[in-house]
Amino acid sequence: MLALLTDPHAWAALVTLTALEIVLGIDNVVFISILVSRCTPDDARRARAIGLSLALIFRIAMLFGLTTLIKLKYPVATVFGNAFSWHDLILIAGGLFLIAKATHEIHAEVETGAPDGSEDGPAIAPAAFMWVVLQVIVIDLVFSIDSIVTAIGMAQDIEIMIAAVVIAVGVMYLASGPVASFIAEHPTTKMLALAFLMLIGVALVADGFDFHIPRGYIYFAMAFAGAVEAFNILARRKRR
Repeated sequence: MLALLTDPHAWAALVTLTALEIVLGIDNVVFISILVSRCTPDDARRARAIGLSLALIFRIAMLFGLTTLIKLKYPVATVFGNAFSWHDLILIAGGLFLIAKATHEIHAEVETGAPDGSEDGPAIAPAAFMWVVLQVIVIDLVFSIDSIVTAIGMAQDIEIMIAAVVIAVGVMYLASGPVASFIAEHPTTKMLALAFLMLIGVALVADGFDFHIPRGYIYFAMAFAGAVEAFNILARRKRR
């Protein structure tokens, strides 16, 4: 452990892996911001803290199960001549969940103007709050599969992997609050974020079927649409 603190290669691996984990966590931040948008500010902070804390524990546990993660790549089922591993099945299930969740939220926005017909109302019920926390945990684990498998391929020391994961989750927690506030303040950005989630869900399902969509294309589309929306927000402020 002490040798790693004085090893420049270990520090370079930590910086690189942390940056990668943060970039791969952008999707996660957007989704968490959408999930907690139905909560009061206090409930939103609690949901982010509880969900990401538990997700961090699960990520570290998954890192210690390196052998299990590697086996996720091995085929476990064959359908119409296509072999699927647990890794593929998790990506497909996660992608379908994102598509269904984004579709549900878009429908709620169009029909009622607020998720599930509630906006800035009283604190949500404990069962609904736990459902939000559960969704934060599940989707974080879905998004973390690829990043953890990548971490295993990039770093050899478990200490570096854990440190990178802890830093990345901390950044996600700090970023999710401002992003959620921005989305709540500018309702049109929520529809854009939901469209992003649907796009990411399609990409995850495609990955599960071994049809890889380069993430650079997706991030460029998101950045371009985000820039257009930023100009729209500035224009609305100027008119006011």
